[in-house]
Amino acid sequence: MYPPKPDSGYPPAMAPPPTTGIPISSTNQFYAQPGPATFHVHSQAPVPWSTGLCHCFDDCSNCCISCFCPCITFGRIAEIVDKGSSSCGASGALYALIFCVTACSCLYSCFYRTKLRAQYSLRGSPCTDCLVHCFCEPCALCQEYRELKRRGFDMTVGWHANMERQGQAATLPPAIHGDMSR
Repeated sequence: MYPPKPDSGYPPAMAPPPTTGIPISSTNQFYAQPGPATFHVHSQAPVPWSTGLCHCFDDCSNCCISCFCPCITFGRIAEIVDKGSSSCGASGALYALIFCVTACSCLYSCFYRTKLRAQYSLRGSPCTDCLVHCFCEPCALCQEYRELKRRGFDMTVGWHANMERQGQAATLPPAIHGDMSR
């Protein structure tokens, strides 16, 4: 309807990126130099898992739970990986239901391994995640559980209690000494 402005503040070959809802900081400009638009993706180099896949006996109680009732271990992992948006009980029940109906709950749990790897930049690939869960489900669940535990999560209390524990020191009100009268 209106002709474009001759000088819109951008070089002629560049236009602002589409609005995505993700803020762009002043240190991460999308047009650092004249020429085609470049977008800087800050990704961390993949790091190794804190324990190996077959180190299940480092935590014997979790090893037993993962072997005989993997839905409990999976529910705990899913609640932490989903950052509290799903509960341990609901995730564990869905895992058990998928196992009872299809006997392939590994196809569901492998997606959580991929999410966990993405959150903490752990080495691996989606194909590897699927293969690990299909051929060694209890070991994969134990490894994920240990990884979250070593990152400071108390796996038995869930996401919200972990966040309360982490923020407790920072959110304590200041101590009041004496009367507060004017």
